[in-house]
Amino acid sequence: MTGQRDQPTRIRRGGGIAPPGGHAFELSGGELCLDFANTLDARPTDTPRELLTDYADLVRWSVQAKIVTPRVARRLKNQAARSHRKAAGALRRARELREAIFDLCSAAARRVPPQGAAVGVLNRHLPGVLEHLRLARDNSDYRWVWEAAGEDALDRMLWPVVRSAAELLTSERLDRVRQCSAEDCDWLFLDLSKNRSRRWCDMTVCGNRSKVRRFRQAQRGS
Repeated sequence: MTGQRDQPTRIRRGGGIAPPGGHAFELSGGELCLDFANTLDARPTDTPRELLTDYADLVRWSVQAKIVTPRVARRLKNQAARSHRKAAGALRRARELREAIFDLCSAAARRVPPQGAAVGVLNRHLPGVLEHLRLARDNSDYRWVWEAAGEDALDRMLWPVVRSAAELLTSERLDRVRQCSAEDCDWLFLDLSKNRSRRWCDMTVCGNRSKVRRFRQAQRGS
């Protein structure tokens, strides 16, 4: 499912790839599920920054990630305005899913077994994904589509995220999942470099910060 770019008024994060055109979120993970996991910023610090502060943010991220169209986004926002309780529930489930994806992919990046109930959280979401997936014929080919009847489901943007996570976790690409090496950034990304040596979510920001920090330390030590 595709959509046009949203035009939020503020940038959510100062590190990583700078969002163009006033976009609120940076999508530098290389996989939909990794971009979703990165909606909690500055995890290693004492003050992590929540980027999904309300349901409108969740919809805004979904439009920018092109998994919800602007037309569907308007319908979701209108429905959320009529049912704050259901919207709050969808946001809570989204954050729970995000943390499960982060735990699983972070463990993969660190080459350690995942802890807690992260797999169980993802498994609880899978039936909803399968329920709304449909096989459609496109000329001489077939492709997966999301049923139109689910457009008004307030958590519909989670379906492609869950699918992305399940496919990544069961693919050879999982071996390429990395975490940014910056001290204040734990963002996840897919390392597609030939020698698998990428260290930063974005070299021009987190990488440069590290270089500047090392330079200043060397200057003080000289």
